[in-house]
Amino acid sequence: MISKRLERNERPIFPKKAVITAGMPYGNKNLHFGHVGGMFIHADIFARFLRDRIGKENVIFISGTDCYGSPILESYRKLKEEGYEKTIEDYVECNHLSQKKTLEDYNISLNLFGASAIGRTGEFHNETSEEVFNTLFKNGYIKKMSALQFYDEEKKVFLNGRQVIGKCPIAGCNSHRAYAEECSLGHQYMASELINPISTLSGKKPVLKSVENWYFTLEDSMDIMNDLNEFLKKNTNRRKYELKAIEEFLKKPLIYIPRKYIDDLSELEDKFPKHETIDEEKKSFVAFIFEDLEDRDKAKEILDSLSINYTSGKTLVPFRLSGNISWGVKVPDRDELKDLTFWVWPESLWAPISFTKAYLESIGENPESWNSWWNDEDSMVYQFIGEDNIYFYSIAEMAMFIGLKIPKGEVVDVSKVKLPHIIPNKHLLFMDKKASSSSEVKPPMADELLEHYSKDQLRMHFMSLGLSSKSVGFKPQVYMQEEEKAGADPVLKEGNLLTNVFNRLIRSCFYTLQSINENIPKEEVSKKIIESTEKTVLEYERHMYNHDFHRISYVLDDYIREINKHWANNIKNEELKKQVIADCFYACKVIAILVHPIAPEGCEKFKDYLNIDDELWNWDKILDPLNSYFEDGDNHKFKFLEPKVDFFEKMEHQYNR
Repeated sequence: MISKRLERNERPIFPKKAVITAGMPYGNKNLHFGHVGGMFIHADIFARFLRDRIGKENVIFISGTDCYGSPILESYRKLKEEGYEKTIEDYVECNHLSQKKTLEDYNISLNLFGASAIGRTGEFHNETSEEVFNTLFKNGYIKKMSALQFYDEEKKVFLNGRQVIGKCPIAGCNSHRAYAEECSLGHQYMASELINPISTLSGKKPVLKSVENWYFTLEDSMDIMNDLNEFLKKNTNRRKYELKAIEEFLKKPLIYIPRKYIDDLSELEDKFPKHETIDEEKKSFVAFIFEDLEDRDKAKEILDSLSINYTSGKTLVPFRLSGNISWGVKVPDRDELKDLTFWVWPESLWAPISFTKAYLESIGENPESWNSWWNDEDSMVYQFIGEDNIYFYSIAEMAMFIGLKIPKGEVVDVSKVKLPHIIPNKHLLFMDKKASSSSEVKPPMADELLEHYSKDQLRMHFMSLGLSSKSVGFKPQVYMQEEEKAGADPVLKEGNLLTNVFNRLIRSCFYTLQSINENIPKEEVSKKIIESTEKTVLEYERHMYNHDFHRISYVLDDYIREINKHWANNIKNEELKKQVIADCFYACKVIAILVHPIAPEGCEKFKDYLNIDDELWNWDKILDPLNSYFEDGDNHKFKFLEPKVDFFEKMEHQYNR
């Protein structure tokens, strides 16, 4: 099954079972607002929706702490210099537990939040990593390759990825926070391409020494990935900017040389291997396109010998699988390459499989049944990520997962290969600036926000920001200077729809029904309300299918305010009172189902006062009348609602006492 594009007025079909994953935070930090608001809340809303839509037993929502990698090793090294006495395992586990608690505080309903180095999930991850490596090797996708690695001559040590800082060599990228093989914006390159590298250990320029490692032959997947991208464009609802970002890497190797460095173009061309020259008069550079990486690298050697500056174009490069840092998952010993560990990026891509196995075992099922969840025709894997990671998930992961299924050299029909559905979100900015723990702008921590806003207020706000199509600023007034504040706090706008409007509507329904001494509404719902409700439900459903979460907030706003207006305009008419109560209770029931994935606690409280079980969340009955849930018919009773009960609560300091 694929998530196809919908034709006009077509209702979406959801899978019979689903795995939802949220990208894994590194184990060297607590969660900041971007982790939660930029990804986890969106993944959780979709997971909760699918539980209601297809049954909670048919949904697995997993994530976990990414325990390995050079960022963690580097953070731990600095802590040790400051006197930290515990092991790296202790350090990672402490951060893992902190991350887990934060997610729980935001009502992120993970079936399992694992850790790639800890406990049973760590054991499964070691086994899965070995299986993946051996299968890719058997299928012909892994090669041994010598590549240059940075070495600090003063400290007499090879440098891991985060111990080298330089400028990204990819043309058009302005990141000055680039590491050994990737920059802060997710661009990939070989270590030898990094511009102006500096060792973070000595502050000196490191040298490059040749080191042998295992590589996945990603560069050989160019044609397959082109076919896959074209298929996704024509047949699926994948986000357009994701497919465009993928396409940028699916080009032959390129070198860009500024014109000012070229004295004689013909003379330079004669020195290069076979290539195509793109010389556009209006542009400040000349582009050279090569058939393969080997020819491009020969051209680079020539340029280096001539001291000519250049930048590289985006293309697929061999995807390094192994490294020599001690803190990592062990790579199976093979040939003369022994005692290597996996580079963190590839092993983090298959970690969700490890976590699926661990979860299945924890509920008494066969861990090997993970395969049916990931590969059955009627199942779907949805992976929520940040846009910086498109190269890893949408390209490297897809190519590796194809390699696990089809031996190299065999024909690949991309329309028949079962692959995860990637859902990338754009950047969640802080006050219109990109903020991360490694940038100059430090983000507020997720825990801090809960001191100022309720989790439902934050969930509603983050959902509404439109990260499916653009980067958006998070602008909480509690972090502004007084002179910067203008009008209402934007973080509260969407939450007010629940804490004010919907809350008031529910209370009014209960209190008015109680005032006329009736147990439940008896009248049939008016045709106007039924038609409006059906339109709202179908629109909501389509937006959820397309993961356009911000559009859901518009749908809810329109419908809740429409029903509230219906109440306000008609409830004082004694002849219409009972009809209005019936209409609005029905609408509140539907609203609760639609809001349930977003702000579950208030909706559960409403369900309890209706005195109905979890059948209320069954989407097969979402348009059914309220009395269809009453097993005892007219004898059914709602719970009595005491005065001043809130279903969706504000923070104490937000009430006008």
